[in-house]
Amino acid sequence: MTTNPRLNLTLVLGSNRDGRFGPVVADWLLGHLRQRDDLTVRVVDPADTDLPTSLARTPEAADALARVTPKLSAADAFVVLTPEYNHSFPAALKNLVDWHYTEWRAKPVAFVSYGGLSGGLRAVEQLRQVFAELHAVTVRDTVSFPNAGGSFDADGRLKDPTGPDTAAKTMLDQLVWWATALKEARERRPYGD
Repeated sequence: MTTNPRLNLTLVLGSNRDGRFGPVVADWLLGHLRQRDDLTVRVVDPADTDLPTSLARTPEAADALARVTPKLSAADAFVVLTPEYNHSFPAALKNLVDWHYTEWRAKPVAFVSYGGLSGGLRAVEQLRQVFAELHAVTVRDTVSFPNAGGSFDADGRLKDPTGPDTAAKTMLDQLVWWATALKEARERRPYGD
């Protein structure tokens, strides 16, 4: 019996806002991702990227893209970690998405969200529409943190990990299934041919 090679997963942090809560949730998620023997993880953080919102191909944009685009291109799957700002997802995330097109095509995208009462789910529903336009496949199950600040202690650990840990396993198992199926399909017949 042959074993499947590890899949390349890119975790995309959605916020670059000063004082953001995203790194706390990202650390929790990275703990789950790194425990899996079927994934190799890379992180793309818009806070570390200076992509202009004008989409102008300037030398500065080219430098920023040189650091980000290879991580997206090499991905077999994505997890997008997004907060909800004003009933939507952050501008930095939309800008990162809009700078790329083929990098998302025929690849699965899973979502982890956080926010107030809705836990970021309104942002996720809008992102599903965006990624459908880019020919990506979104995974049904998500992980959501309503009132996220109250879910974690001062050291960044979940106060009650039971529900989120179970949700993360379900979501990641689905993501791996889709990533494997779509990778095999792309290898047999490139998407769009």
